[in-house]
Amino acid sequence: MKYVDVTQVQKKMNTRLVTNNFAKMLFFLSTAFGLVVLAVLIFRVLSQGISWIDLNFITGKLSTNADKAGIMGAVLGTLWLMLVVAPVTMFLGVGTAIYLECYAKKGRLQTIIQANISNLAGVPSIVFGILGLTVFVRALDLGNVVLAGGLTMSLLVLPIVVVASQEAIRAVPSYLSEASYGMGATKWQTIKNIVLPAALPGILTGAILSLSRAIGETAPLIVIGIPALLIPFPGNIMDKFTVLPMQIYYWTIDSALVAEYANLAAATIVVLLLVLFFLNSIAVIIRNKFQRRY
Repeated sequence: MKYVDVTQVQKKMNTRLVTNNFAKMLFFLSTAFGLVVLAVLIFRVLSQGISWIDLNFITGKLSTNADKAGIMGAVLGTLWLMLVVAPVTMFLGVGTAIYLECYAKKGRLQTIIQANISNLAGVPSIVFGILGLTVFVRALDLGNVVLAGGLTMSLLVLPIVVVASQEAIRAVPSYLSEASYGMGATKWQTIKNIVLPAALPGILTGAILSLSRAIGETAPLIVIGIPALLIPFPGNIMDKFTVLPMQIYYWTIDSALVAEYANLAAATIVVLLLVLFFLNSIAVIIRNKFQRRY
């Protein structure tokens, strides 16, 4: 008969409890630190910029006079940029996910494609800016217009949409597809009528979150030469433009010369945060409203 050393077991249990409590406290402090820093940043931005937000600021043009400067040009530029990014990203991203999950044969080619997509998600955004400058601005001679910026930002967020769409498609129960095949449907009919509708909430959530990232990115647009000057409002995808993050960037730099520009930058950050909060809220609503239980 084997005897158990009660003292040794108690020591191991105490060690595990101490380790567990230490890990719990460490993770709590990490979370609390992040929340405190976020709260300080939001408080600083709101206290510095909320008083500058009014109708004239939202609808006005850029101006060298801080009291008369507005962000309508940057708002319109952001909207035009999203009008390019959204359809390009959705078409290419969802199409790639469908091919990889439903058509591509399991093998080396699929593994290589999947690995490259995962690696692209971790590439610094400025690298995509260099790619956009080389291909769209110079090789295709588009210049620093909405179309070039939109295609560049589409490449940046494309891996996010592909991965999110793949996960959404994988989450669709296989018996739904098998039932469709059993009723005589083709593969494309099954994908179009069964798989995509069931995966749509996850796909849309990933797409909206990717658009949120595209709205907040600055480095790729700086590389391709997007200005923040007194330019006319953009009216189509071939016009020069600027966006909210670019305006924040330049006003932050100019605040070293004119202190009021720091307040303008803070006010623009508030507007940008509201836009991002709105988009993320839509993503949550879509996920909760259309998510189905199988």
